[in-house]
Formats: sequence, structure tokens, C-alpha cells
Amino acid sequence: MLTKTLKFVLPEARFKILGAGRTDAKVSALEAAFELFIEDAPIPDLSKFLNECNENLPPDIKVININKVDNSFNIIQHSKSKEYIYLFSFGAKNHPYCAPFMANHIGPLNIELMQKAARLFEGTHNFKAYTSRPRPNTLLLRTISSCEIRENKVLKANFFPERSYALHVQGAGFMRYQIRMIMGALIQLGRGELSMDMIKASLQEDTQVQITYVAPGSGLLLHRLEFE
Repeated sequence: MLTKTLKFVLPEARFKILGAGRTDAKVSALEAAFELFIEDAPIPDLSKFLNECNENLPPDIKVININKVDNSFNIIQHSKSKEYIYLFSFGAKNHPYCAPFMANHIGPLNIELMQKAARLFEGTHNFKAYTSRPRPNTLLLRTISSCEIRENKVLKANFFPERSYALHVQGAGFMRYQIRMIMGALIQLGRGELSMDMIKASLQEDTQVQITYVAPGSGLLLHRLEFE
């Protein structure tokens, strides 16, 4: 949709775009980023260009800021940190309008145990149990700088449940399904289907633990990006 819109806004320009990351279907982003390369003349009025983009983008996409960068900047190589948030609730069934934004687990969860276990993912670990069909060159050793479950203060709506929660995960980069499988493991722990020791074992290089639950994409959102 970005490319289609840019072709309309810049009909005579030759350009390409490069995104800072990819997300699964149904995953949202409060702060995503892409780099725009223009081969011909630079954009004369960035403010006007931003307004024209927003006038022609679909209603579920909004450009919030634009900055010039020099030729040495690369949006992928200079990505310093990403924070993902997974929104969820449990107990009673949510209002149907919650479905695009928040996962809902009907029944009890041991939220205190889940909060304690979330900290186990912090640091450098082998996350081979937390991705799907990794390629031979996939970097399985990843570092998570912060992982914690808090009460949801990120999104609010009058149809949201009275109490909901947010898993905050921050790191330099993540593998396919990694955040959703971390959330899945914590949900299984909260249900009593996994133990704390199994979570610890799942982060070892020689682990035999298999995480079988991938949390739905609709609860996940890319919250914040930082660049060098």
C-alpha cells in the first residue's frame, strides 16, 4: 500500500523503499519505519509530501513523521532496538470489538507466575524453541534486553475489559514467531500446561522442550523503534 500510494504521489519519480522490519498478518504497529530512496530530484516540501501521503493512504495507515538522512544511513543496519507489545486478557470473553487488538483467553491464568517467568527470557539465550522452521543460517542466539508483563496502559477503549495486560519485549531483533511463541509459552505456563523449569530448559541450546502454542497475531503490535 505504501508503494502504491507513493507511485500516485510521486508519479514522475523513480524510487524504492526499505522497511525496518516485517510483521505477520494481523499484527499492528504504533511506530513502524521505512526508508525512501529517490533517484532524481529531492522532495521540495516534506510537510506537503507527508500530507499528500496521508490523504491517499488507506485509513488504517498514517505517516506520522518524516526526516532526511544521509547516504550512509541504512534503516536495517542502523536499527538499534525494537519493542514489541502483546496485549491480552483472561477470564470472561471480551467484547467482539477487541478482537483485532487483544488476545482473549477464557478461563483463569496465573498472572503472577507468568510475570515471574517473563524475566527468564531476558539476556542472551538460544531461542531455537521459539521460531518456526529456522533456515540453516538463522541466528538462534538472540539477546532480549527487557521482557515483562504489566497492566495494559498502551491502548484504551470503552469496549476493552476493565483489566488487561501487556507483554513488553525489547531487543535488537527477533525471529519469525519469536514474540508470539514467548507469549504462547507464558500462556501455557499460566494455564498449568508448562512448568517454570520447562521454560528455563527451553532456552538451552540442547533443549528438547517444544513450544506448541503460537499466540494469535492479533494481540501483537510493534510499539517502538530506535536507530543509531
